Amino acid sequence: MRVLFLSVTAGYGHIQAAKGVIDDLKERNIECTMLDTFEYINPFLSESIAKGYLISTKFTPAVYGMFYNAADKYEYEAGENKEGENKFSLSAITQSMLSKKLTNFLADYNPDVIVCTHVFAAQIITHLKGKGLDAITIGIVTDFTFHPYWEETQMDYYVTASELLNLQARKKGIPEDKILPIGIPINKKFSKKMDKSEARKALGIRDKATILVMSGSMGYGNVVDNILQIDRLDMDLQILSVCGNNKALKEKIDELILKKTIYNFGFVDNVDLMMDASECIVTKPGGLTVSECLAKGIPMILANPIPGQEDRNVEFLLNNGLAIKTSDTYHVDEAVYQLLFNDWRLNILKQSMLKVGRPNSSSDLVNFIESLNK
Repeated sequence: MRVLFLSVTAGYGHIQAAKGVIDDLKERNIECTMLDTFEYINPFLSESIAKGYLISTKFTPAVYGMFYNAADKYEYEAGENKEGENKFSLSAITQSMLSKKLTNFLADYNPDVIVCTHVFAAQIITHLKGKGLDAITIGIVTDFTFHPYWEETQMDYYVTASELLNLQARKKGIPEDKILPIGIPINKKFSKKMDKSEARKALGIRDKATILVMSGSMGYGNVVDNILQIDRLDMDLQILSVCGNNKALKEKIDELILKKTIYNFGFVDNVDLMMDASECIVTKPGGLTVSECLAKGIPMILANPIPGQEDRNVEFLLNNGLAIKTSDTYHVDEAVYQLLFNDWRLNILKQSMLKVGRPNSSSDLVNFIESLNK
């Protein structure tokens, strides 16, 4: 059995969703490989898309959000009216142009299953299926919403974060029997739990109340302000800070003069351990990060969502009692204070997270893929 994963470098989550499943497949001796779809077809195009995503989400997030919302709104209205072709569609322009080189690879590799972790890859595979591609196809929706353009795809199955998204899928014309609500795939290390004191010892930090502050792989958001607000709290606690690939942000935080102890890091690969060591996390609501938090059962304080899909993640989490969100009038220090001083509030969040969290999402998807070979 051969499994091919296709992704697109636009943010960190699409690649990570694939890697978690690939690790599990390899442990079971199932042959698999991953392609960055646009990187394989045209490296210049891939770099342009990656840089464009970084610039639009980090430096012009309002513009990115405007286009996301416009596509989402038009798609909804088109679905309601059932007329015309989506004018925001990329498929008519790109699918036939981009699929030719990929066709040769597919013929050589001959995969039994193709897993797409980005909607653009799914669009290309949909185009090739229409030309006779013979493989079972799975699309992974990497947020707590269906992004625009998924309704243009024709996957055999769609992996989603929760069955709570089933109605949204039906509204987009995706049959419910194609939905696999097993959770966004995450690394299996997030399915394990360590005692807080043991986790702090493993990290080499003091054994006391700890607040984890994360900003995603790009270091997006008002992280410094959040840390300064937490530092002003009249509470005995310490801060773990993760800046991702944003070296400038790490340097800025390193230079802060704080009353509380802070442990500040750049890119790390032990976020699972940091979550175990912490009382709660202050984070932007990316789909993978949220899934990891839900699996670990660490209460989330959401800050600085990127307009677009992360706004939709916020809506899902707040409307289902899974997180707290800061705002211009409800600051991080208030959120931390209310969580740490109210056991009942913490318990409500944790109970809801137990219902929606999918700690075994990767292995569940691997089990499903294995079942296709019988």
